[in-house]
Amino acid sequence: MSLLVDIRKQMGDFRLEVSFVSPGGTLGILGASGAGKSVLLQCIAGILRPDEGRIELNGRILFDSAKRICVPPQRRGIGCLFQHYALFPNMTVRQNIYAGVRNGSRREKRSKTEQALRAFRLEDAAEQYPSTLSGGQQQRTALARILIGEPEAVLLDEPFSAMDRHLREQLIWEMARMLGTYRGDILMVSHEREEITRFCSTAVVMDRGRSEPVQDVETLLRRPKTVADARLAGYFNIAGAELTKNGEVSVPSWGMKWKDCQNNMPFRSVCVPENGVIISKTKLEGSIPCKVCGVMDGEGKKKILMHPETGAEDSYLLGCVSADTESACTAVWVSISPDSVMFLN
Repeated sequence: MSLLVDIRKQMGDFRLEVSFVSPGGTLGILGASGAGKSVLLQCIAGILRPDEGRIELNGRILFDSAKRICVPPQRRGIGCLFQHYALFPNMTVRQNIYAGVRNGSRREKRSKTEQALRAFRLEDAAEQYPSTLSGGQQQRTALARILIGEPEAVLLDEPFSAMDRHLREQLIWEMARMLGTYRGDILMVSHEREEITRFCSTAVVMDRGRSEPVQDVETLLRRPKTVADARLAGYFNIAGAELTKNGEVSVPSWGMKWKDCQNNMPFRSVCVPENGVIISKTKLEGSIPCKVCGVMDGEGKKKILMHPETGAEDSYLLGCVSADTESACTAVWVSISPDSVMFLN
């Protein structure tokens, strides 16, 4: 199973430029709000038409601007789960699921619908209307309607974005169970690290309409290569940087410098994990004075937010110390462990 996407689309001042090949399984589409994630899904589904390019699913052309091919949405074999599920409000759960069956006699369609009701644990809600369902029941109904049509690919557009944290956690596990037997391609749009790590082994990062190469999720989170990667991976300590003539890495916004850590790649920014920020009550070699702005208790550690007094007015650093460390002081000395620095394009 494979999905090829290579498209461009201009929408006012926003330009979408995306190129990737899904390796199969569940591919995460990761990006901040306004990155173009939902626009991408609409182009793949056929709701929006790209200006140019090509979309191919399992060797079948869905869109090709050069050949003037644009397959309508209903013939693409793609199921879309939108943020608010788009259930038919005047139909019961049973009728909503029945509407998703594509092939077979009426008897066969009814049989498939009853099987889906059982598989998705919706028998007791079969005669209810969407407005009377819980969030979990709505999601199961929408997903049952999609999968009963046996699509070649499923697009999930931030399916948990409108839920409180407790319900969201429940539905993440529920959806993982429901999709466990699906063998087609899945594209999951999200800006949440937790969702991507739970569902996806590979991901495409989108930044201001442009896509980066497909990469392994574990690599993305542990060794980000760009500023967009680092932000989406949850890193806080990110800043512009440059290499000085003396071979030092200079971070003007932090007011810090250190040796180049044997990096041979060009870079414009650096990223430092919290455990790479060395915090001391006394001055160490290469350390700078910082004002403590806040302390938050975590699991086995305390996170300390600090403002570098030698840096920019709006710059901050986040470090951590063990939970039993006394952290009532308002000023500390901070340095960076060079081995922890990640260089970003």
